[in-house]
Amino acid sequence: MSNVVLQKTNNEIMKMMEFYKSSLTGKTPPGSLFSAKTSSCTITAYKSGKVLFQGSGSENEAKKWGSSSSSTQGSNKPSTKPKTKKPTNLPENISLLSIIGSDEVGTGDFFGPITVCAAYVRKEDRALLKELGVQDSKNLNDEKISEIAKQIIKVVPYSLLILPNVKYNKMQQSGMSQGKLKALLHNQAIENVLNKISPEKPELILIDQFAKEDVYYNYLKGQKNIQRENVYFSTKAEGIHLAVAAASIIARYAFVEHFEKLSTAAGFKIPKGAGSQVDMACARLIKEKGQEVLPSFVKLHFANTEKAMNLLRRK
Repeated sequence: MSNVVLQKTNNEIMKMMEFYKSSLTGKTPPGSLFSAKTSSCTITAYKSGKVLFQGSGSENEAKKWGSSSSSTQGSNKPSTKPKTKKPTNLPENISLLSIIGSDEVGTGDFFGPITVCAAYVRKEDRALLKELGVQDSKNLNDEKISEIAKQIIKVVPYSLLILPNVKYNKMQQSGMSQGKLKALLHNQAIENVLNKISPEKPELILIDQFAKEDVYYNYLKGQKNIQRENVYFSTKAEGIHLAVAAASIIARYAFVEHFEKLSTAAGFKIPKGAGSQVDMACARLIKEKGQEVLPSFVKLHFANTEKAMNLLRRK
């Protein structure tokens, strides 16, 4: 999808709103003043002064209102946030490149699935994603994650893979480590995105590191299509490139959605993480639904399973 970003004054935005009044959607994304839809373009004006044009006719529509030179420009104001320290093996200008980023969510949670997402962010889409609020998902609550994810899935090519607990437990019990499962999912998600954007190629691929590079590729031994070309690994990769941040937000959105379904199935709100509150929730689930439902809800090999059983024995 083609995107153009213009920087406009409040007066100019008011004129645009009047011009598009017959095309207003009535739905305004977070932080926006209005959203309008023409036959070939969606126009969204934000309180920051940025106006986004999305769709096949975005360039022609934007020309009605001036130059689009600001579409790939960031703010000139110095950042007050501490910068994420980049590993020395990464290109200096990595944040400015068009890349595929990959991240996962749910690996440390007793309840819920593992979700892995790979997303392709072109350099010309950076301004748009920043305007939509894409950042490190750890700084966002579930409600904000949902709002942002629903916007960015319309903009970036991505692949989302969800590993349900039932399948996770079967694969883990067959001898696969969680590390191997994650490597398989990342590799598949990246391949899916490469196929989606072909013949276009990313300038590089960045995986949020959960294992050393040699260990990661050892996990993938025997696989047919192992992605190796221009693949980099880094911890805290969400702070290095918006592609990883976008992938993380989409993965977390899917995780939260699935978590809500689990709570509905359980009949009570299930907590995240792997702490003592999780042990109590598991014990309640076993008491009310029976131990046989556990494979659909939890990662059985976690110590929480035994802790929950001990809680029940004490009663």
